[in-house]
Order: sequence, then structure tokens, then C-alpha cells
Amino acid sequence: MLSWDDTPSVSAMRCSRAWVEINLDAIQHNVCQFRRLLRPTTDLMAVVKADAYGHGAVAVARAAVSAGATWLGVATVPEGIELRQAGLNVPILVMGALHHADEVRALARWQLQPTIVTPKQALVFAEALSDACLPLPVHIKLDTGMSRLGFDWQRAVEFVEFVAGLPALQITNLYSHFATADEADETEMRRQHERFKRAIAMLQRHNRLPARLHLANTAATLSDAAALQYDMVRIGLGLYGLAPSPHLKAVLNLKPALEVKARITHLKPIAAGAGVSYGHRFVAEHPMTIAVVGIGYADGIPRLLSNQMHVLIGDECVRQIGAITMDQLMLDVSDIHGLKEGDIVTLLGASPSHQLTADAWANWVGTISWEILCGFKHRLPRIIPRNNARKLYPAEDSLL
Repeated sequence: MLSWDDTPSVSAMRCSRAWVEINLDAIQHNVCQFRRLLRPTTDLMAVVKADAYGHGAVAVARAAVSAGATWLGVATVPEGIELRQAGLNVPILVMGALHHADEVRALARWQLQPTIVTPKQALVFAEALSDACLPLPVHIKLDTGMSRLGFDWQRAVEFVEFVAGLPALQITNLYSHFATADEADETEMRRQHERFKRAIAMLQRHNRLPARLHLANTAATLSDAAALQYDMVRIGLGLYGLAPSPHLKAVLNLKPALEVKARITHLKPIAAGAGVSYGHRFVAEHPMTIAVVGIGYADGIPRLLSNQMHVLIGDECVRQIGAITMDQLMLDVSDIHGLKEGDIVTLLGASPSHQLTADAWANWVGTISWEILCGFKHRLPRIIPRNNARKLYPAEDSLL
């Protein structure tokens, strides 16, 4: 019997069934691709909110900054603090709306830059920072058609003048966000851009225009970088190697940075007529060999992919069968010989002949690739493979 000291480490056991591999070289490549579209003076914000879309915020941020990203974008104060504690010193924008004094003081303590969207919110900031020695740099966000965060663009002068009158705050940036930049029809995107330009003109006439402007997300940058980049672009999905829509895929040579892998835990023959998994949504028409794989919907594999998805075993494309369960899924491996328990299966990733993408999964289940990437649970460890981005993580396989 093994003693406690003889058992494998928890970290090693976490990687025994399924994991996510993060290619930091791909992150760096994608940053360089976007920099090709930009003027040398244009900043590139790497959006690493939601744990870098499930890729690991600290590792991705380090890789992006090393490749030329000059800003980082997060949604919450704790996300920004995590980056500061990891030693990242570039400017960080918190894009969510904050309303609590403790959050405001934490922003100032960790030198994070907030988004201001209402006068009421600005007053909370001013009161929380009333004894601060220096004003806090803030970004004013205008709503030009997203109908989410942001102050009415038509009242931009009124709003900017109000915030500028608060001694605790220093307006350094003005921005907005597109609602439809990933669509082939650019009508609404152009309408929003025109509203942004009109707000700029009004602010200029009143000598209230902030020094810096930013507007373009990944899709807008790919659509028209020259017209939309202003002083900075905010790159989200493109940082991770995916285009926001099919018509934008050819603009840059982007490389997906995430692969999902798992191991075969059981191999078994089944007879003709045998049902597979819950509900017997797959019934064998002939004798088969199936492989049980240690990954399921509790790890972030959408159950709606049942009987639709394929995986890779080596360079072989293999179909998934039966309902995907909480911790496991089944494959038809009847035509593959020499398999054994422990062999690796690639659910997202590439082989010499095939590529399995988050875009394909999103199309099958009727969602978007953003949701697929953000859906992989933290029961799946994030691994940086050996020899990948060695300058950032020189050791062997690193567990994030």
C-alpha cells in the first residue's frame, strides 16, 4: 500500500485525464500580425479578461507584452490586481463599471485605470479618492449604439465637463464600443463610428477632447484599421488566434493558441444493437469498438455536441458517439488498431491533415467561439508545453 508521501503530486494527477495546452508562441505571433496593421505610434491593448478567454491571464499577458502589446484590458479589479501582482507594469484598463469605494481605492492602489460611464459613478470615485495626492487617470466611455455601458454620445460635452470638474479624476481617454463590427454588413458599424466622430467634434469645439481616443475591437481592426485605430486598438478574440467572423479570416494569418486534450480511459467491444450512453441516442448498427475518454460537459465540452463532433487520434479523425456525459464521452474507434488506455485524444487542435476549431463547435451548437473558449472549466489544468515560449517560461511543461 502506498503511503501518502509515495502518492503522485496533485498537480501531476490533475493532468492525468484531460487538460488544455496553451501555445504562447501563437499568442506572440498573433500580436505581431496585428501590429503589422497599425501605425508605429498606435497602442495595442491585449484584452485578457475572463482569465484571457480561458487561456490563463498572466501567461498570455506576459506573452502579449513581450510581442508588442502596450496595454492590457480586464473586466474587473481582481483581474487587474492579479496582473500587477505577477509583475506586469504596462497600463491596465478595467472595462467594467465600478460603484463601490473599496474597488475605487483598490484601483488607485494598484494603478489600474477605470471606465467612467455615469455622473453618479464619477461622484463615487471622487468621494473615495478625496484624500488622494494625485488624480486617478480615467477613461470616459460613450454609448454610440451598443446600449450597454456608456453615457449618451450626444451629451458627451456635458458629461466630460462634469467629470473634468472633479479634482480626484483626470480624463485621459475617450472610447466607445462597436455592436456589429463582426458582421459583413458594415452599415451599423459606420453609423456608430460617425456618432463617435460627431462627439469628438463637439468636444473639440468646447476644448474638452481628451488626449487619447480608442474605438476598434478585433473585428473593427480587421475591417478597417486605418480609419478606426485612433490612438489604440483593443484586441480580444484575435489575440487567441480566431477571427470574429468568416469574412475576416483571410485578413491576417492568425494561429489558434488553445488545444484541448484528454486520454482514453477504457476500450471495449460492443455488439450490434447496443445503445451508447444516456438515453441511447446512439445505437450500434454493427459490432464496434468504442473508446471512453475522460472529459465531459463538467469540463466545458458542450453536451449539444453529442453525436456531432469529431476528435483526433494521431492524424485520424474519429467521430464521437452517444450523449456526452458529465465526465466522459465515447468514440467510435472500430477502424483504429493498436490503441490502448492512456492514449491521447485531441478535441480542439490540429494534426498534419485536420484542424478542429472552436468556430466549428460554435456553429454546431448555435453559439459563438468566445463562449466556447471561455467555457473550459478550471478542472482542466492549463499547460504550457515544453519548448514553448521558452524565454517566458524556461522550465519544462508548466502548469498554469
